[in-house]
Amino acid sequence: MNSPGRSLIRFWNSSIGKKLIVALTGLILLLFLLGHMTGNLLVFQGRDSINGYAEFLHTMLHGWGLWIARAVLLATFVLHIVTAILVTRENRVARDVPYVINRTKQVSLSAQMMIWTGLAIAAFVVIHLLHFTIRIDPELAAMKDPLDPERHDVYGMVIKGFQNPMALLIYIVAITLLCSHLSHGIASVFQTFGLRTRKTDRTIHYLGLALTILLWIGFLSIPLLVAIGVLHDGGAVNTSSLSSWLNSVAS
Repeated sequence: MNSPGRSLIRFWNSSIGKKLIVALTGLILLLFLLGHMTGNLLVFQGRDSINGYAEFLHTMLHGWGLWIARAVLLATFVLHIVTAILVTRENRVARDVPYVINRTKQVSLSAQMMIWTGLAIAAFVVIHLLHFTIRIDPELAAMKDPLDPERHDVYGMVIKGFQNPMALLIYIVAITLLCSHLSHGIASVFQTFGLRTRKTDRTIHYLGLALTILLWIGFLSIPLLVAIGVLHDGGAVNTSSLSSWLNSVAS
């Protein structure tokens, strides 16, 4: 085997190598989540905006762009899970604290549950792909944009999909677990890359908290507003429904 190959194997077999892979793949997935959330929020601009965005993704690079992105994300996701499991197992064998946790600090609940929230997220990704990407529900798969019957009605699919109480509940629980995972994972990325010090610790903590809250609100705003009737298939935000709901909460 040539020298680069041996170096790659040594890197993979080393503890720090696996931790760097977990951190790098986690960072890539975080950037994807921010981009995915931004795209999802186009639903608030109406049917044409979100459906046009979806059409752009499916036609990008003559249709190959989306498949390339999916392949990269799938490889990144699988690599993140596999290396995280290996690191966790090595830590348990060594009877050490979980990786990238300061020994002088009390381990948070999010840190203790990282492997379990990660596995729960993996299960949700499968469900989410079956629901909105593969569209195993024939009704969702058959939806066409009333403004352009040649393209899929993503707007209507989102509204219809989240009108299902079970889908809504699964989504809320999964996004909450995801944000719990990120609340520790973001700080771990900085520490693995050697950027987390006593001076930067508080800043990194608040950055991670801000990103976590942003993602939680961004992702859950859509299903929750569908559930209370603010987002509906009429193609516009129903502000009267939102006012009624706020009044009922206030009272």
